[in-house]
Amino acid sequence: MSTLYPGGSLVSFSQGAYGSLTLNEKISQLPSTEFAGILDQMTRELEHFQRAIEFIGHEELDNLLGQILEAFTLKIGKILKAERVTIFLVDRERGELTSKVAEGTTDGIRIPYNAGIAGYVACTGDCLNITDPYSDPRFNREIDDKHNFKTRSILCMPIFSKSDPDVLNVPGEANQPDSHPVPGLVAVAQLINKIGDDYFVQEDEEEFSSFAHKIGVILESCQAFYMAARAQRGFQALMQATLSLSQQGLDLNKTLDTVIEEARKLMKADRGTLFLLDEEHQQLWAPRARDQAGNLFEIRIPHNAGIAGHVASTGETLNIADAYADSRFDPSTDNRSGYHTRNILCMPVFSSTAQTKNGRKKVVAVTQLLNKENGPFTNADEELLSTFSIQAGVALENAQLFETIKQEKQYQLDILGSLSDAVISTDKQGYIETVNPSASELLGLKNETTIGLSIAEVIELRTNDGQVSTILDTWFAADPDTRIRQYHPEQTLGTRSVHVTLSPLKTTQGRVRGGLVVMEDFSQEKRMKTALVRYVSQSVADQLLKQGADALMKGERRTVTVLFSDIRDYTRLTETMGPDEVVSMLNAYFDRMVDAVMLEEGTLDKFIGDAVMAVFGAPLAMADHACRAVKAALRMRAHLREFNQERVQAGKCPIRIGIGLSSGEVVSGDIGSQKRTQYTAIGDGVNLSSRLESASKNYGCDIVLSEYTYQDCKDIVQVRELDRLVVKGKTQAVTIYELLGAPGEPLSKPAVFLDAYFDARQLYLRRQFDQAIQAFEQAQPLCPEDKTVKLYLDRCQYFLANPPSEDWQGEWIMTGK
Repeated sequence: MSTLYPGGSLVSFSQGAYGSLTLNEKISQLPSTEFAGILDQMTRELEHFQRAIEFIGHEELDNLLGQILEAFTLKIGKILKAERVTIFLVDRERGELTSKVAEGTTDGIRIPYNAGIAGYVACTGDCLNITDPYSDPRFNREIDDKHNFKTRSILCMPIFSKSDPDVLNVPGEANQPDSHPVPGLVAVAQLINKIGDDYFVQEDEEEFSSFAHKIGVILESCQAFYMAARAQRGFQALMQATLSLSQQGLDLNKTLDTVIEEARKLMKADRGTLFLLDEEHQQLWAPRARDQAGNLFEIRIPHNAGIAGHVASTGETLNIADAYADSRFDPSTDNRSGYHTRNILCMPVFSSTAQTKNGRKKVVAVTQLLNKENGPFTNADEELLSTFSIQAGVALENAQLFETIKQEKQYQLDILGSLSDAVISTDKQGYIETVNPSASELLGLKNETTIGLSIAEVIELRTNDGQVSTILDTWFAADPDTRIRQYHPEQTLGTRSVHVTLSPLKTTQGRVRGGLVVMEDFSQEKRMKTALVRYVSQSVADQLLKQGADALMKGERRTVTVLFSDIRDYTRLTETMGPDEVVSMLNAYFDRMVDAVMLEEGTLDKFIGDAVMAVFGAPLAMADHACRAVKAALRMRAHLREFNQERVQAGKCPIRIGIGLSSGEVVSGDIGSQKRTQYTAIGDGVNLSSRLESASKNYGCDIVLSEYTYQDCKDIVQVRELDRLVVKGKTQAVTIYELLGAPGEPLSKPAVFLDAYFDARQLYLRRQFDQAIQAFEQAQPLCPEDKTVKLYLDRCQYFLANPPSEDWQGEWIMTGK
């Protein structure tokens, strides 16, 4: 068929043979027999092209080059009787000679262009036949020493892709080595140790040269296929990665995960991290980093630290083949985790719109990839990742913008939610867009059911004389651009009395885009609720209002837990303070203490100077009133610790408090005169709590419980039994306890001390006062600041001189309040 047209190919035919005629004109002039031949040739060539395309896309192409090298290596060794053979491919992109298979080794080899004997051959195109390698300065004997091998002779030959390579050969002289391989060079074959002879001979060189060109053509073709396949797979991976990004929508976390995972897969890297640039804190922030187990954790580093910091601050790409050889690499993470970082590709992700002050593109993130499969990252990898980073930058900015908008929206919703007034926003026509919780409560509707409804359908206002109000209809019927703020007091909404304010909502250009309806509820129910939340939590207030206005007015007997707290040495603490400073301190202190009570849904009964009284179980009944009171006391202890830290930092002295808790029956209700009443509780339970708060001073404790409270909450507390105490005004003793903490919390006193204290007190209760003194003295050094031990030492001495009666059960009479 080659007789039909020069070159014997369809391409040659289309380019020549008939002058400047087009392919259509050439074919139209052919006889039918030649046309049939062309059709046959075209079919065969296109079938070759089709097979080539399929070959490029074949999954095993990556392994083919290695298999060919391995087969050639073994065959060359047998033909030329070499003990070892290595074929180095020329990798011009990386500036290296690489071997995927080296006979006698398991790892591939990578060396610079001009390193060693193979590098010399690559840069000169000369053949080297060395009979004494150890005397040649280009030979690296460290490899022999490392593997305990003896190299006796070397034959190193260039492999070209064409039979007449474009190499400058000076007759009788060796070529001078350059820093790059000679043109047309595909590979270098290095043969070591001629089997059975001392060295390789001229015939070995000639025999290798007889087939070297064919090997060169095959290797070059394989490399071309490999490069084409890599480019095709890179394009496909890039398209898939871009598609994955587009499918994430505007979710920031999903976008962050997708960007780094798609970049890692695209580059065939082992690990990857995406750092966002946090300009406010001058940091690189990786909010979605993962450890070896796949768990998420956060990384924050200075914005200019390490490899990623260099890329973020300069906008340069870093492709590092040997991480440990780079001074910017910090190996401490590898040392901690046991991971070994070989190579790094770190690239900036630029903003699609923003620029720096000097006009450069602004870096918004940094992609850092570690350990590429089968060697370091290439220039082609950089180009591919750079293209992907453009799409990633757009996706990140869109996701971050959407996240900012969501945060701003949530901020606005939080503001609306915190308002006690009812607030409704609408579009220009009066259709509802947002409703705050107060409005939903006032209207008795669920938020989601009101969105999209006309505000006239939802709100029916009436005037004082009972007529339907038209203020909403009139305002929303007007031209939006003529609407002005209006205030309409004393409107009626159902059973509620409200003040209504109508305001236009405008765009940044001043155009009206909607309306805002604000309703201030000034009905009796609202005023009662406002008063209630000063004493009880919001949820308790809501429950009380559902029971009706009489829920607080009527008196009733309830079993409750009463909490009393008081500031220690208040007079001494405040005698050097000015009035304003005293008021400021008390307000800050009470804020924290009342918050602890409200969080456990207690009722603030009253402030008595520097003291606080709270009731748990009234006016709303609580089955777990004792547990809630104890939890509130522990919160008060924790809040006081924080409060004192602030005072010490401000150069002020810390304060101490005492808390007494007891459970029992009380009478509660709205008590007072006709001019002034207050909800409160009275009874023995209240008195006992107050006495225990006072008694806590004697024992040096901050929280004391009665046995009645302890029995109801003993499963959630750690305590120390203090005493059997008869408080002033009573004849019956009550066992009291020091509240050490909740289960699992560190004890406020050493366990060894508590054991010693318990043993000593048992001797005291058995009237063995001499032995009790010795036991308390042994316990005292274990907790020197404990005031209770000193108290018992004094009592033991007293009872030695004044023995108690026969029916004594360990009780002690409290003479003061």
